[in-house]
Amino acid sequence: MIKINLNHMKNLSLGLLLGMALMSSCKKDKSTDNTTPETPIRPITAQSKAYVNQLFDFNPAPGQFDNTGIGDTVAAKSTLNGDQGLVSLGAWGGYIVVGFDHTILNVPYKEDFIVYGNAFANFSEPGVIWVMQDTNNNGKPDDTWYELTGSAQYKDGYTRNYSVTYTRPKCDTCSVPWKDNKGKTGFVKTNIFHKQPYFPIGIKGDSYTLNGTLLPSSNINDDDPTYITSAAYDYGYGDNTAGGDKIDIDNAIDAKGNKVNLKGIDFIKVQTGILYNMGWLGEQSTEFGGAADLSMLKN
Repeated sequence: MIKINLNHMKNLSLGLLLGMALMSSCKKDKSTDNTTPETPIRPITAQSKAYVNQLFDFNPAPGQFDNTGIGDTVAAKSTLNGDQGLVSLGAWGGYIVVGFDHTILNVPYKEDFIVYGNAFANFSEPGVIWVMQDTNNNGKPDDTWYELTGSAQYKDGYTRNYSVTYTRPKCDTCSVPWKDNKGKTGFVKTNIFHKQPYFPIGIKGDSYTLNGTLLPSSNINDDDPTYITSAAYDYGYGDNTAGGDKIDIDNAIDAKGNKVNLKGIDFIKVQTGILYNMGWLGEQSTEFGGAADLSMLKN
């Protein structure tokens, strides 16, 4: 027969209970330490505007409208506050960064904001759209950019982590040489219609590099050089369809291409997506005419 020491059992049970409580406390502390704070949401107030109202960066690629009335910082500022101005972003990679005075909430299964351009029937110049949350709540676009994918994502020629280096030409009116990170080279070609320098006057060095996502040029038909068309993609890009492009935040992906769930966004970046010379029409260059929170528009 086995004899049981009741006092020993009581002490053992008490020890086990204390140990389990301590382990539970440690797990809770560890979990709390690893918790990421929720992204701050800036609510809509009576003073909030539907349209982007802050210009944070304008960095155009070389192009036929650079250093002109629709290719400079003044033109970039004209796209704010619903003024419906227009700015050209130049060849591939040129971009603009703007912000809202409130957080645009991500409404499931619905487009959340609209980006304006100057696309029309049979002619679009699609721009890749990036979004950012003001995670650190400092009012500046210095957190993480997320690409919003569109219908070109799975087409041949879609390339993430793409970059192009543009080099200052030998003369102000010479075509601008470029080289990409795939070893390809070419020129942003000048034409007879625009005789000002195509290399941005704001660039102080002899070259600069732009990074982003390259969209396929398969939507362009230049078989007839006198009538070149550039069909719109189905969805997801700026300067893609007449009247503006409605954009869904649910299409955001991270740097590895994985889908991310964003509660809302505070800043957007629009970037020329196609690298292509369109003959007498010049380079493909996305135009940006502003953006608005769809939840605040009456129509």
